[in-house]
Amino acid sequence: MNYLNELLFGLYPYVAGTIFLAGSLLRFDHGQYTWKTGSSQMLSKRQMRLASNLFHIGILVIFFGHLVGLLTPHWVYAPFISAGSKQIIAIIVGGIAGLMCLTGGAMLLHRRLTNPRVRATSSRADIVILALLVAQVSLGLLTIIPAMGHLDGGAMLELAEWAQSIVFFKGGAAEHLAEIGLVYKLHILLGLTIVLMFPFTRLVHVWSAPLGYIGRRYQIVRRKA
Repeated sequence: MNYLNELLFGLYPYVAGTIFLAGSLLRFDHGQYTWKTGSSQMLSKRQMRLASNLFHIGILVIFFGHLVGLLTPHWVYAPFISAGSKQIIAIIVGGIAGLMCLTGGAMLLHRRLTNPRVRATSSRADIVILALLVAQVSLGLLTIIPAMGHLDGGAMLELAEWAQSIVFFKGGAAEHLAEIGLVYKLHILLGLTIVLMFPFTRLVHVWSAPLGYIGRRYQIVRRKA
């Protein structure tokens, strides 16, 4: 059992991370014509704006919430907020963002599966990765149930220690998850699998976020007389 725990939560994160980085680089270098969002908005705009906005706003809040929440050492915020209070904030903000993401993702998945025009232009990877994202958000929301049973922040600190041990190459990362509940482990494993699949799906468009638009000069567009 200890070997399996070490394999899944000590070794698998590095396998997924290596494929994530190397695969993204190779795809950008060798397959730039496939480096795109593959938007289907022109095929059907019905519910697209609502679903897309809910999904993307929700997933961005979740991503940066996990990034800051898991990778910020406890001693940084300990003088200002307790671990229990931080967990309650994470439950409230994460719950709202999770519901937004789940609602939008479910609408997008339903549209991709039932709209003939959108389905015809969808690859198997498009459907699979969207279904996995919806499942991942569902698991994330399910973690709220056990989290409400221990509001002292103990489990959250163990999860943060695991994430920091992985990212900063500390030893014994898997030991932090030895006593963590099953739903947390499933959430982590599915998340790592999505990271592993990232270079082979349309998710690569995340690397091309148009941040340059924020600081670019205004463009004057004139209509024909």
